[in-house]
Amino acid sequence: MNISQALQVPLPHVLEKLGHLPLKEKHNQLWYRSPFREEKTPSFHVHSVKNIWYDFGEEIGGNVIAFAITHLKKSGNDHSAADALRWIKNITGVYDPIQINYQRHVPQKPEPKLVLRQQTKLAHLALIRYLESRGIPVILANKHVREVLVKNVETNSSFFAIGFKNEDDGWELRNPLFKGCIAPKTISFVRGSKINSEQIHIFEGFMDFLSVAAQTQLGLLEGDAIILNSLSCLTQSFPYIKDYGYKTLYSWLDNDLAGSKAVQKLKEFIATEQGLMHRPMNEKYAPHKDVNAWHMHELGLVL
Repeated sequence: MNISQALQVPLPHVLEKLGHLPLKEKHNQLWYRSPFREEKTPSFHVHSVKNIWYDFGEEIGGNVIAFAITHLKKSGNDHSAADALRWIKNITGVYDPIQINYQRHVPQKPEPKLVLRQQTKLAHLALIRYLESRGIPVILANKHVREVLVKNVETNSSFFAIGFKNEDDGWELRNPLFKGCIAPKTISFVRGSKINSEQIHIFEGFMDFLSVAAQTQLGLLEGDAIILNSLSCLTQSFPYIKDYGYKTLYSWLDNDLAGSKAVQKLKEFIATEQGLMHRPMNEKYAPHKDVNAWHMHELGLVL
């Protein structure tokens, strides 16, 4: 097998041979748990068309040959380019990638517990009052969230909630008595009012985002915004930031231990991005735990 042939071997095929299947997929973007270490949240990204990979935990990536070299090196084996070519040939069992009849295994998804039945503008009085009690005007909320009717398949019951959509068509759900989501759970991206903005904001939850938006005249930040919906989704935000020309990143994460760890992880990523400055906003809303609690305090509201 020569270099040209090796570069045509599908990375998902190599990973599957090693026992790794994607945990998340959208179009040509595949996410795996890293094959180089133990982890719970997938941070290993593969672009199946470009046939390249990037490990956000290790901050390394490349093509199939680079993967083979890294794998051999971390396994304590010889890891020259020639060693990598032999390894790729051995693991695929062929000399010519044309011989590979690869059909990626797609694991069956479990039946969802919560199912979206309908979505409309906010009209349910209890939901509107809930938002207003958190300092969020309904006219602003209607720009970013929906009133959703959700069915619980297990109990065969339905309920109304405030729904905030993410990038994979999942939903964050809130009402006065419930906090949950309709899978899949991932980040949400909101474009700012300024085209090609050089600012990007990161929030932990959509209530925090709405709280800051409520303090602007337009109900929209000038810069783009990423809402994590969970700190476990932090690494999923990195592809939306990397090489997009942002100059300043504002982080609005919670003032607690988990938030501090996430800020540190964010700083480590930002250090790899030339020209990107980090501005943690925690002091602005301290000593409150999160942005919405600070926003409510500013308005004289009580949880």
